[in-house]
Amino acid sequence: MSEVSALAQRIDALLPQTQCTKCGYDGCRPYADAIASGQALYNQCPPGGAEGIARLAKLLDRPVIPLNPAHGQARPRPRAVIDESLCIGCTLCLQACPVDAIAGAAKLMHTVIEDRCTGCDLCVPPCPVDCIDMVPVTGERTGWDAWSQTQADNARSHFEAHQARLAKDKAEREARLAARAARVAAGAPTAPATEHGTSEATDAADAADAIAQGAAASPRSQGNRETAPSSAGDEAAAAAARKHAIIQAALARARQKSATLAAEGLGPKNTENVSAAVQAQIDEAEARRKRLGLATNDTSPPPTPGDIPHKG
Repeated sequence: MSEVSALAQRIDALLPQTQCTKCGYDGCRPYADAIASGQALYNQCPPGGAEGIARLAKLLDRPVIPLNPAHGQARPRPRAVIDESLCIGCTLCLQACPVDAIAGAAKLMHTVIEDRCTGCDLCVPPCPVDCIDMVPVTGERTGWDAWSQTQADNARSHFEAHQARLAKDKAEREARLAARAARVAAGAPTAPATEHGTSEATDAADAADAIAQGAAASPRSQGNRETAPSSAGDEAAAAAARKHAIIQAALARARQKSATLAAEGLGPKNTENVSAAVQAQIDEAEARRKRLGLATNDTSPPPTPGDIPHKG
């Protein structure tokens, strides 16, 4: 292990492991690497606060300096809380959470696993219906006074498990795509889509598409295999219309809630200056809603089965 790498490991051990990216890097270890290599200062971590800076200064044999306000302010530790009455089960917050602190699945309501949440705020910006609030849970305590080494160690373990799962999912997805490309090159028929959809549709982002599009047929229409084609088409259209109406109602409630909170100066925090990865998720969600006729001022009719693009 090189001297710089060894130093980065020691720096990483002193960081709170919230993985919030407020330091300007994609996680605590990348920030530690930047400090060790002289590319970043040791006062860019708001969750660590003054105590965190003091710890790093002692390790580096540097003077204690104030927290750089460009990266935020030390604050009481918050916890994400999801308003389940507004949640539409889009899974975007699950994708954004760096420690898998949100439980849920496509088309199901999500909830926060309290003991895992690091208060990083990363789930707030991607939410298309603004149903996540960051609620302070440590009173007036900030920085390491509001966090413990045990919590930091657990957060690191959860983050590493999250990263390992993402890498495994990516490898499996690439293997499926390579196998499909090989079948196509050989002139063999591609494998039919399963009830879970094509390999691409296994991605959470595609699952969100399926929710917004109303692509899944209703249980009634799936079970009635002897219905005439026209009747089945009518049922599918009705199911899509119902899903569209539910989503539009959720969006309307969320917009009203956002307007009320904004008027009171209590709007969502940390929705600006987010990392490039989170901003990409926000842009993707916005593009998806516009493509599906779910924009803020949308008055378009619900999608019909013929309008729903087929994946795969």
